[in-house]
Amino acid sequence: MHRGWHGGGRGGRGPGRGGWQQADLPGADDAAAWLQGRLPDEWFTGAPEVTIDREEILIVGELAAVEGEFADTEAGRADRAAAEAGRISRFRESTRDERIEIARQAEHRYQRKVAWGARIGETVELFTVASVPVMTRLRQPERIVLDTLVDSGVARSRSDALAWAVKLVGQHADEWLGNLRDAMAKVDELRTQGPTGGDGSNTA
Repeated sequence: MHRGWHGGGRGGRGPGRGGWQQADLPGADDAAAWLQGRLPDEWFTGAPEVTIDREEILIVGELAAVEGEFADTEAGRADRAAAEAGRISRFRESTRDERIEIARQAEHRYQRKVAWGARIGETVELFTVASVPVMTRLRQPERIVLDTLVDSGVARSRSDALAWAVKLVGQHADEWLGNLRDAMAKVDELRTQGPTGGDGSNTA
């Protein structure tokens, strides 16, 4: 899953004011709280995980566990995964109209697209996540890295290889990225306060 600014819920991290990159967007630091109040209580077993970046708000909620006994065998685990996938599919279909209305309200409030997902245990399915093109220029050494991934069959194209590389960095640098986001939020907070003198008066 893409790891952007996180709201409340499982593994959430406060988004601060969104950083200077989002100065032209409405603040989304209360999005997780707004969604927790707006979502029907019976949908999820707890507060959903809310992930936010400049383009999208992704909402992933935990559904009630599937009832029944499943043998601790390869066939039993496959049956459990199939049952969990079916439960997620049922949730997706039965809540479609209401999720569309909630997404419409959230998109108006936060000026970002809204995507959904659901989780049961280890089974996670994302429904309609956005795929946003990102343009970049690469020198030959970077292009060779991408072409190696393509030629080896790891990726289907240069764009696919670039997405794979970004995902890999996110997986292995999560703590560093989290510290960087916290630092950005702190800088943004200081910028909004402005410079003040020792007596608390504005020196500008």
